[in-house]
Amino acid sequence: MAMKHAPADSTGTIPAGPPVEFRLLGEVEAAADGRLVDLGHARQRRVLAVLLIEANRVVSADQILDRVWGEAPPQRARAAVHGYLCRLRRVLTEMDGVGLVRRPGGYALTADPMTVDLLKFRKLVAEAREAEEGGTALALFDRALRLWRGDLVAGHDSAWLNDVRHGVALERLTAELDRNDLVLDRGGHAGLLAELTASASAHPLDERIAGQLMLALYRCGRQAGALDVYERLRRLLAEELGAGPTRALRDLHVRILTTDPALVVREPVKVAERPVQPLIPRQLPAPPRSFTGRARQLAALGEAMRAPSGLGGTVTISGAGGLGKTWLALRWAHENADRFPDGQLHVNLRGFDPAADPLHPAVAVRSFLDALGVPPAVIPPDPEAQAAMYRHLTAGRRMLIVLDNARDSAHVAPLLPATPTCAVLVTSRRRLTGLITAHGARPLVLDVLTEAESRRLLTREFSASRTAAEPEAVAAVIRHCGGLPLALGVIAARAAVHPGLSLGVLAGELRQATTRLDALDGGELAVNLRAVLSCSYDALSSGAARVFALLGRAPGPEISLPAVASLTALTVTRTRALLRELVNAHLLDEPVPDRYRAHDLVLLYAAELSGRLDAGGAGLRRLLDHYLHTAHRADRALSPHREPLTLPPPRPGVVVADIADHRAARAWFGAEYPALLATVDDAGSDAYVCRLGWALMTFCDRRGLWHDQAATQRAALEAARRLADRPAEAHAHCGLALAYISVRRYGDAGEHLRQALRLFRALGDRAGQAHAHRCMARLFAQQGHHREALPHDEQAFDLFRTLKNRRGQAAGLNAIGWHHAHLGHHHRALAHCRQALSLYQEIADRQGEAATWDSLGFIRRRLGHLRQAVTCYARALALFRELGARYSEGLALSSLGDILHDAGDPAAAHRHWRDAFDILDQLGHHRAEEVRAKLGGA
Repeated sequence: MAMKHAPADSTGTIPAGPPVEFRLLGEVEAAADGRLVDLGHARQRRVLAVLLIEANRVVSADQILDRVWGEAPPQRARAAVHGYLCRLRRVLTEMDGVGLVRRPGGYALTADPMTVDLLKFRKLVAEAREAEEGGTALALFDRALRLWRGDLVAGHDSAWLNDVRHGVALERLTAELDRNDLVLDRGGHAGLLAELTASASAHPLDERIAGQLMLALYRCGRQAGALDVYERLRRLLAEELGAGPTRALRDLHVRILTTDPALVVREPVKVAERPVQPLIPRQLPAPPRSFTGRARQLAALGEAMRAPSGLGGTVTISGAGGLGKTWLALRWAHENADRFPDGQLHVNLRGFDPAADPLHPAVAVRSFLDALGVPPAVIPPDPEAQAAMYRHLTAGRRMLIVLDNARDSAHVAPLLPATPTCAVLVTSRRRLTGLITAHGARPLVLDVLTEAESRRLLTREFSASRTAAEPEAVAAVIRHCGGLPLALGVIAARAAVHPGLSLGVLAGELRQATTRLDALDGGELAVNLRAVLSCSYDALSSGAARVFALLGRAPGPEISLPAVASLTALTVTRTRALLRELVNAHLLDEPVPDRYRAHDLVLLYAAELSGRLDAGGAGLRRLLDHYLHTAHRADRALSPHREPLTLPPPRPGVVVADIADHRAARAWFGAEYPALLATVDDAGSDAYVCRLGWALMTFCDRRGLWHDQAATQRAALEAARRLADRPAEAHAHCGLALAYISVRRYGDAGEHLRQALRLFRALGDRAGQAHAHRCMARLFAQQGHHREALPHDEQAFDLFRTLKNRRGQAAGLNAIGWHHAHLGHHHRALAHCRQALSLYQEIADRQGEAATWDSLGFIRRRLGHLRQAVTCYARALALFRELGARYSEGLALSSLGDILHDAGDPAAAHRHWRDAFDILDQLGHHRAEEVRAKLGGA
């Protein structure tokens, strides 16, 4: 099976090279050898090797390309692969029982498994392990191992094939060790000495080889040599790994020291012939000393542990790192230990351990067998047989099995007993959905401590006098730790270690986001919040890890699916799948579908990661584009007749959410409002701040969020000045003035409006001037100065008429009518408002129509037309509610209550006033006091 083989140069030709053999591929490769004679035969042989290793499985052309050339294929490699596949198909079709067929997703080489040495080896090894008679098993192992003639595909180098070669070598070594066990059991120790000595030299840290060599030496009468092997391995493990030998090897060492007669050659003893009398294990670690709260969770755990049969059950306790899952499990286990008279087993699976790799389930099973009192001589060497023995020994027993810190469902499944009499308690940072669906486990998701529980925890750790002396510091610690037990415990430990350290100093470290995680480092990995979170992060797939890190860029307490897709430049479908992984890992919560949030401390850790991953800020810029473009689209749905902004197109990868109508717009603004406000502070882009301030105006005004409106408009004004953008500056002056009018800062509002008018005039912006005059009129009207307000609205109307702006004209007509009504010119007011209503209805401006119905209701009441006034206000109220205009809805309710009171219906009036007061009081508006007075008078 020799072939010429050398790496291709950049032109794709094959230079000459030394002969290299393909090993362990078998009859197909040998038969094809003489037929691959063209210039590319070396690479055809490589492709054939890949197909043989993956025999009877579909392999794509891309996979072949990657596995043959690795990370740097020549330019025409893809075309060459397709050519080689065609030539191989012609060669292989001439061979009986072998073919290269095209299937969905790629190509499959069909061949009898017995014509491929690798598959034949695996089949023989599997049969050997299943054989009940030792001689038969030994013969099968020998047949399998004789198939080896060297390394698999020797001399060929690619990342994939190196992994395959390493994995197959491990299979071979495991088979050799299984065969050695059979030879030792049958008294063949002398013949194994040379082979075992060589193997121990090649694998100096392999404890199984060391154990076999120790046993062979001892049986050959070389006790000192056996003990010397153990001592050398012990020292090497300590130096290289900082660990000691396993319990099994230590037991063998003791038995050799004590010349245990059971070590002499004996016939294999089956478990059934040597029944084991199980012990009653008591493996639970000590209960948590300072356990606080969790009464509801303990009750829920007790309920979940009651299986339908009333005997036992499996419960998973999942939650983020540092929530106290292990403490909850141990607290319940100790409180209910008497329910399990046959004992309690416990193992730390180290699924998320900052200092050690996860514990293999087979190791856990072996430790359980030891705890159950099984003599080492009776324990079978095969892990599956050990698992079967474990299930046999726990069958029918009333036991509690605590599997702590599991990595995933596969980590736990081999440790589940096959009996309903045992109760199993599993803790993990993942949701372990596989256990729930496949094994009927009942989930218990752990959340943070309540504020009261957090306070009790700190009070228990500190003295009552110490917490009483610094109540503000205690409140700050509780607030910044966010109910995370680990964080609270670290602060308590630091305070205990340093009794002279003021709680105020610790609270100060937590107050600053840049030092908060530093303050939560207790000096050891187990009490270092960064280390705990890093274990969860390291267990993620690469895609989910990138998403998690980029979430550190996101402002606000929550984020939506489209926002995350924009942040990461991934499709919505792919983003949702990666976010689901983060939710399953308890790094995120999904309180409602497609909306996500994380603990503040988790977000701080993500922010540290994002500084490295998104150093250029591209992800943040995409996120800002998402918020700005979607906010603009939502503002257009709320106020379609408002002059739109001119925005640059969104960056590639940005998802702009679909806003179907004003209801969807209100819902989007309501959900994203905290994040939008946060971006105003953290955007780092003046142009973004100006544009977002504009887009938020309508929503803030309708919801009565005037203080927020003032803050965003102040930020927009400062940004516009830095940009020297005079139109944006003028509009920000107007927006800020409107917010100040609503909170009765009339002097400040007037100053900003005068500056806005000056800028609009200098710019020659007549629409801007009209808008500023309307705002000035509103300023005077709010103070009851309608005579001074009227000329400004008349000027605004004339400007809008010149500009042919129908919405502006309608707004001017309604405002002029409103002023005339307050000046006692009721019929003139009625005429103007009727014109305004007709114009608003023509252009389908429902907000303007609602405001005009409100004006008509006021006029009709002044004219004494109470029935018509009620009708007008009712229409206005319905529209205000539909549009989500809370402030206007509250005023309309108050006015409607006034009319009903005048009409002699005090009960109905009281209901409307009560509803009006609730709205205005919630908004914090001063008009709430007027309505309160009406309620008091009634």
